[in-house]
Amino acid sequence: MKHTALSLLGTAVLGVALASPVTAQEALTVVSFGGAYGATQKKHQIDPYVAETGKRVIFETYSGGIAEMKAQVQSGNIQWDVVDMETIDLERACSEGLLELIPRDILLPGDDGTPAEQDFIPQALESECAVAEIVYSTIYAYNDKTIGANRPTTVEDFFDTRKFPGKRGLRKRPQFVMEWALMADGVPDEDIYKVLATPEGQARAFAKLDTIKDDVIWYDSWSQAPQMLNDGGVVMIQVANGRIFDAIRNENKPFTIVWDGNMYDLGAWTVLKGTPKLEQALDFIRFTTSTKALAGFQDVAYGPPRKSSLALVDPAVLQHLPSAHMDEGVQVDPVFWADYGETLSEKFNEWLLK
Repeated sequence: MKHTALSLLGTAVLGVALASPVTAQEALTVVSFGGAYGATQKKHQIDPYVAETGKRVIFETYSGGIAEMKAQVQSGNIQWDVVDMETIDLERACSEGLLELIPRDILLPGDDGTPAEQDFIPQALESECAVAEIVYSTIYAYNDKTIGANRPTTVEDFFDTRKFPGKRGLRKRPQFVMEWALMADGVPDEDIYKVLATPEGQARAFAKLDTIKDDVIWYDSWSQAPQMLNDGGVVMIQVANGRIFDAIRNENKPFTIVWDGNMYDLGAWTVLKGTPKLEQALDFIRFTTSTKALAGFQDVAYGPPRKSSLALVDPAVLQHLPSAHMDEGVQVDPVFWADYGETLSEKFNEWLLK
């Protein structure tokens, strides 16, 4: 499969009170996705912030989406202050007034002196409600020990249960799943979102998903994926690239990444609307989007969205960043998911129950 890339460079508490014990009212509550990614954030963003400022941080995990954020804002009971979001959710959350605006003048210049708005790639500051911190890709990976004699190389292979028998793991959301279904059904990459915007295209995606439905194990959080693949419950799994990179490099897991059809996107810091800790939240974002802090994401092969940070990435890691595989991938369309996310989520959940 040949892919056309758009331009882009490339439960509960994970760590509580990173200083002395403290109540939630006194601490900044930061929410992200856990796993190896969360551990990297703690090491390169949160721990240095606590050490530098003496401020307290409660670091919690969630599985994405905007439902919990919406409930907090609408009730006025704000429990979270800073939330790490995928742009598939960001566009909608911002347009629905769930997020504070983030002034660009709070951002630090690059370590080389470049003003922030020139140092960040344009997409990183595209939303007035966010500041991007990573470039990542949704890929699939397989376990060398359980995949069998044949080795998959394409999105079509993920849907071929005859040639590649065994369970597949998919995140229980329509995002990335429905795009892959259309790719596997032969829709050209440049037409994916155009087709998916139509009732016929949606029906086509669900029909393709029907072909593997009995062989899918659904999961909620990216952090679950490496363990599922390691345990042998699935022979291949959809996951963010950094989760597998970390498992391969730091745990010597026998996993292989398939970059064909990768969906590359941004992850970004946002501030929940109405937080009484707005000033501290902005200070946290200022510190944790600095050149050095963002360069730390090379630990899990997520690309930094600052040019000055990219200059600090180990050359041996560069080939593992999403930016090295854009010709095999498709850029996620956050505007599409802002427009169609609610409707497709309802249809997706109805399809799951059939």
